Amino acid sequence: PAAGFLGPDLWLARRAARRARAVRRELPALLDMLRVTVHAGASLTAALHEVGGRARGTLAAEWRAVGREAALGVPLAEALEAMGRRLPQPEVTALIAALDRARRHGAPLGPTLTGQARDARLALRRAVQEDAAKAGPKIQLVVALLLVPSVLLMVAAALATALLDSGGLPGT
Repeated sequence: PAAGFLGPDLWLARRAARRARAVRRELPALLDMLRVTVHAGASLTAALHEVGGRARGTLAAEWRAVGREAALGVPLAEALEAMGRRLPQPEVTALIAALDRARRHGAPLGPTLTGQARDARLALRRAVQEDAAKAGPKIQLVVALLLVPSVLLMVAAALATALLDSGGLPGT
């Protein structure tokens, strides 16, 4: 009963974590593509739809959805806000806030997207370094619990074999 009660929550949490990692990995490259598309003269809505249509992945699908919603008449700010609720990550929230500020103040999107891509790369690097730091103790645990006992058993087996073959202690 406990597994039936806790299982779906654990499954959902693992899927959410996997989705968050995928978005974090995809964000810098898609921001660069978005910046190039905007520099080519496309509006932000068209650029989101175009980049989402050409790329694959979780974030690209979200950008396609934002582009479709905006094409159907939903204000871009609302579509981006809905995406932020579906992807509650700091990098996505910062991107949405930066896009909203650029829209409100009439700032060019190119430098904004360049800065966001740089920040996303730094966040990705930090996440990779944290994952690598967490791997060390896990590896040490595997070594301590599995490899060391198995090596000791092999040494003991070799010693026992040597004792049985010689009829006593080796060297006597």
